[in-house]
Amino acid sequence: MAQGGSFPTIVGMKKTYLIAGAVALALAGGGAWWWTQRDSAADVQYRTGKIERGSLLATVSASGAVNPVTQVSVGTQVSGQIKELYVDFNSLVKAGQLIAVIDPETFEYRVRSAQADVDAARAAVMTAQANALASRASISRAQVDLNEAQRDFDRKQSLVEKQFIAQSEADKARALVNTTTESLKLAQAQAGVTEAQIKTAQANVAQREAALAQARVDLQRTRITSPVDGIVIKRAIEKGQTVAASLQAPELFVIAQNLSDMQVDASIDESDVGRIRTGQKATFTVDAFPGQTFEGSVRQVRKAAQNVANVVTYVAVVGFSNVGDRLVPGMTANVRIVTESRENVLKVPNAALRVRIAGVEPAQGAASGASAPASTSTGSAGSAGGWTWFSQAVAQPAGGGGGFAALRERLVSELQLDADQQARLDAISAELRPKFMALRDLPEEERAAAREKVSAEMRSKITAMLTPTQRTKYQALQAQAASSGARPAASAAPGGPSTATKPIAGSDQSALGSAKKDAKNAPVAAANAAAGAGSAPLTSSSAPAAPMAAAPAPGAPAASQGAGAAPPAPAAPGAPGANAATEFRNRLVTELALSPAQVEKVDAIYADARPKFATLRDLPAEERPKARDRIMADIRARIGDVLTPEQKPKYAALVAQAASRQNTRGRIYLLGEDGKPVAWNVRLGITDGTSTELIVPAGSPEAPVLKEGAVVITGTVTPGSAPPKPATTGPRMPF
Repeated sequence: MAQGGSFPTIVGMKKTYLIAGAVALALAGGGAWWWTQRDSAADVQYRTGKIERGSLLATVSASGAVNPVTQVSVGTQVSGQIKELYVDFNSLVKAGQLIAVIDPETFEYRVRSAQADVDAARAAVMTAQANALASRASISRAQVDLNEAQRDFDRKQSLVEKQFIAQSEADKARALVNTTTESLKLAQAQAGVTEAQIKTAQANVAQREAALAQARVDLQRTRITSPVDGIVIKRAIEKGQTVAASLQAPELFVIAQNLSDMQVDASIDESDVGRIRTGQKATFTVDAFPGQTFEGSVRQVRKAAQNVANVVTYVAVVGFSNVGDRLVPGMTANVRIVTESRENVLKVPNAALRVRIAGVEPAQGAASGASAPASTSTGSAGSAGGWTWFSQAVAQPAGGGGGFAALRERLVSELQLDADQQARLDAISAELRPKFMALRDLPEEERAAAREKVSAEMRSKITAMLTPTQRTKYQALQAQAASSGARPAASAAPGGPSTATKPIAGSDQSALGSAKKDAKNAPVAAANAAAGAGSAPLTSSSAPAAPMAAAPAPGAPAASQGAGAAPPAPAAPGAPGANAATEFRNRLVTELALSPAQVEKVDAIYADARPKFATLRDLPAEERPKARDRIMADIRARIGDVLTPEQKPKYAALVAQAASRQNTRGRIYLLGEDGKPVAWNVRLGITDGTSTELIVPAGSPEAPVLKEGAVVITGTVTPGSAPPKPATTGPRMPF
């Protein structure tokens, strides 16, 4: 019984083990599946695009209405009933042509009444003139009486003296003389009154004639004529309609002078109006002709602001030729004004500029457009003072790959120096190395001037030993250095750290990492190299941009310039790698046809401004933009004083054009060969809404990487997420 009872127990235990094993196996499989899914979910996939090369057009979009260049609203200055209409919509009219008549009967009677008043006034003049004649006759009679009384008095007075008559007779004769004298005066006064009456009557005639002329003018105004040659585009009256002219003349017709030359009055937002200038090309479309584009140009930017619902706009007048009179007034036009254009530039998709990948940051100073500050070396002897370049220079021997080693190698290879020149170059290095090292013992405020002095001496000595052909190449190397925003190896100080950067291939991830490493160590040394145009010391508290960066051209954006930027020595027109200031200076010389004396004065202005830009680094960051603007305004004013009146309008146009070229900062991520993203800070130019200009100076460390065909990340896609929906052209629904 005991043996028989143990068998079921053993079987039950086996089933329990089997179930437990199955459960454990299921759990292990589920855990493995979860682990693999977690790893899979952690992998991020990227949408990519490519850096391309081509043309870019920056545009401003606006809407407006098609209008004639000249359109006249024809009204009436008198009230009345429309008696006749001689034109209709679309009627062609000539200047002075009768187009409508207001009932003239009332005005004809007014003319007749005014004419009668004139006749009565003229009769009054004649009456006054007759009275004047009577007054003159009275004066003559009074004069005769006076003369007779005077003779009688004289005769009697003579008789009194002879005692022939009594004295009383003489007295009576004297009284008669006095009486006739007063009568003469009265007649003369009455004559004056009649003369005044004549003038009054004549003035009344003039008044009545003016009223008659006004009545005739009002009668003439009942005939409505066309003021210009054109076409009637609006008729607001009908025959028999009564029009009333009170404070404002009623509009009867609208006549467009010429429909072959028309314009679009486009409303430009206040944020875009600064980019609009006269002469810019524009295109527009109208709903009446879908798929067709019409071309024109900006003729005027009106300064009168229009404020509608707190939205401020300005009117830009886009003129165009209306061939065949296809477009008619009042059509709504969608306008695109081309504000800037670039040819053969690198451009990156706008989607790439919106990507941000957590944990992936660009190497400090990896791109010339980066705004990150230059890194400083730690643990060097001079780092405590905040000035890292010379501490590094001391630590490196002359021929051990330091700054002058890179300078020497590049000069020897690119200028093809012979053995004697190489020996002289080594002598220059040995002579100037102690002077550069001694700079660290100077006060902070004296270092910039001292370094510039030693740098100028080095440039002068190197230039003196070169042949004319080599000097030209050497100047081109300096101009190329100026465009990169940092000093290249060709301008390093003796004993300075190496600024050479390894070539970077877009598909070589190891080379990319090497370039980033070199770029991280190069900026401070490169920025303080001596053969540029007047550098100043770069300290740990300096602005991030290299001091060699040129002063911005007058009107050029300051965003792309360093806080301590100083203008470079002007390069020859067309010099490779010319920076913004050099390019603008060369444009002034060529486009304004500056005389040699003017060129000398302009170069002196740039040289004088260089120390002012160097002082910007000593200002707080929030004060630098205003200080830079003041310096730029002074440069623009001084250059304007050098120019002739004929050159000043062209100069104003160049300044406005330079001001519109705003450079901004951005970040993009390139996809390495290992599939991992690499971040780069970049400088950006204009955009057409789809792509943005990528500014990569020639010879800069990132130029071999940020090139045409480089793969750039435009978005991220996590496994299991829905694929992006294709773009649609229809309107977005409100839900």
